[in-house]
Amino acid sequence: MNLELIRAVQQLEEEKGISKDVIFEDVEAALLTAYKKNFGGAAQNVRIEVDRGSGEYHVYQIRTVVEAVDDPTAQIALGEVQQYDPTAAVGDMVELEVTPRDFGRIAAQTAKQVLVQRLREAERELVYKEFRDREGDIVTGQVQRIERKNVYLDLGRIEAVLPPPEQIPRESHRQGERVKAYVVEVRQGTRGPQIVVSRTHPGLLKRLFELEVPEIYEGIVEIKTIAREAGARSKIAVASRDKNVDAVGACVGPKGSRVQAIVDELRGEKIDIIPWNPDAALFVAAGLSPAKVVRVDVNEETKTATVIVPDHQLSLAIGREGQNARLAAKLTGWRIDIKSETQLKELEAQKLFVDLPPESGGVTAAGEAASEAAGEGPPESIPAPGEVVGEGAPAAQEPAAEGEAVPAETEAVVAAGSGESEAVATVLAAAEQVEETTGEAPEASADETREEVSEGAAG
Repeated sequence: MNLELIRAVQQLEEEKGISKDVIFEDVEAALLTAYKKNFGGAAQNVRIEVDRGSGEYHVYQIRTVVEAVDDPTAQIALGEVQQYDPTAAVGDMVELEVTPRDFGRIAAQTAKQVLVQRLREAERELVYKEFRDREGDIVTGQVQRIERKNVYLDLGRIEAVLPPPEQIPRESHRQGERVKAYVVEVRQGTRGPQIVVSRTHPGLLKRLFELEVPEIYEGIVEIKTIAREAGARSKIAVASRDKNVDAVGACVGPKGSRVQAIVDELRGEKIDIIPWNPDAALFVAAGLSPAKVVRVDVNEETKTATVIVPDHQLSLAIGREGQNARLAAKLTGWRIDIKSETQLKELEAQKLFVDLPPESGGVTAAGEAASEAAGEGPPESIPAPGEVVGEGAPAAQEPAAEGEAVPAETEAVVAAGSGESEAVATVLAAAEQVEETTGEAPEASADETREEVSEGAAG
């Protein structure tokens, strides 16, 4: 047992980096606990020492030198001590070796347990240090099991957990399947290190691009910002440090091979690669891709961008349930307000109508309010030829050219004068009311009615 202990301690020191003295101290503490458990009251004031060279252990009991012994487990007579130490005096503390012969088996089992425990702790500590430095990195694991919606991945020497909030929506996993995940957190637990990984973190997308695009890994192309809604769509803004390298083209790859590999890993998640631009307006316009943008007005104080798009591009710019606009806002860091060209014209027309001064012939909001307060309606304007004045109102007629035929109704009304016009309107209105009430048209036609009214007016 002694030689086995020495070899085991040396192996731990060499392979796991654990100090030999630390291991021996742990063994001594464990032996002391076992000794007290087995020998009860006789184990008071006991110290155990393991020889670092031979591996042999010794049990020492500490006693106080007295003239007359009252407690044999804690005291020793002065005369007995002076037999091997003539200089001893009353009150001194001496150590007596009391190593029991039948303690060997217990000591061996205890030492073995300590070594195994220290080995496990050393393994856990090494794994913890290794993965603690890999936080923010990507790992590949094999699905070991699925319990309570948690997916456990075998990473070799340790197991990682993929909890439900970190799983891509509607993504399913099978036992034995290999999965790439992003290390979110590494914490030390009672049973060893606990590693939490994610499939939804934006960092996963960044690391995948680093793996697939050499220009990003080498630092030629830089990923500026990422906006992601896992499982649906992501936007990534990239810039090139080399004017001869197209950042977007490098990420897309020949025939789209590079970005397609990432899309496949993320189970079909759509990825928009946007060229980063220091100009906020241009960056916001690019961020709304694939929609085409007409104009962008930015407000630096409120960090708001008003974007104008063609009417047929409005739904594309906003996206399903606002997804495209939401991702663009996350990507650029700006609050984005999207309007169509028609909406913009309506807003500008409303603003022009309200702000138009009274002397220009328009009506201000204050003027309308004053007219309503006085019981008057808004002033009526004279319609121009061909202009529609109100809903369903006919345009004013141009005077007929010389020699041009004039319709019968018009000729009759013109001949009758203003009073005749009012009479015609009254009769026609009465006729229409009768038709609506009875469902039958009156016997006289509109032409006959106008002629009768004209004759009456002439008489």
